Amino acid sequence: MAGRIQMTPIGTIHTPCHDDAEMPIQGRVKPEALGWVELRKKYELGLRDLDGFTHAILIYQFHRSDRATTVAQPFLETETHGIFAIRSPHRPNHIGLSVVTVRRIEGNCLYFGCADMLDGTPLLDIKPYITYFDCLADAKCGWIDKHFADGRIPETATKKQAT
Repeated sequence: MAGRIQMTPIGTIHTPCHDDAEMPIQGRVKPEALGWVELRKKYELGLRDLDGFTHAILIYQFHRSDRATTVAQPFLETETHGIFAIRSPHRPNHIGLSVVTVRRIEGNCLYFGCADMLDGTPLLDIKPYITYFDCLADAKCGWIDKHFADGRIPETATKKQAT
């Protein structure tokens, strides 16, 4: 197994959310939630051609998580699940990802919708969302499938619950 891995943020994510209670549980629940990424100037050219994509994947650090666990209770459940079967920030390496809508790019800033992260979040990487690779029509979503069985977003998905 590899030793220690060190990463340096490539920028900072800015959103209007300053605490967990202000955040949607997933960006798709609140597509109008806006944010922007301010990349370090040396990475500005890396944004070239990203404006041709409607969506991007932001990979970041859950910088305010102060613990790691192997089981937790997700927002939609009263039961606990294994940490690798949920999207809790209290993971061994505190790494998060979000699919966001690309709104526009200006200089070293990427403006996006579907913001579901805290203001000041350290950004580790950006990847384009590519439907040919990332959208799998036959995918199953384990325990969460039952919450979306009727095709609608569950009411509790828009309210903050304990994790």
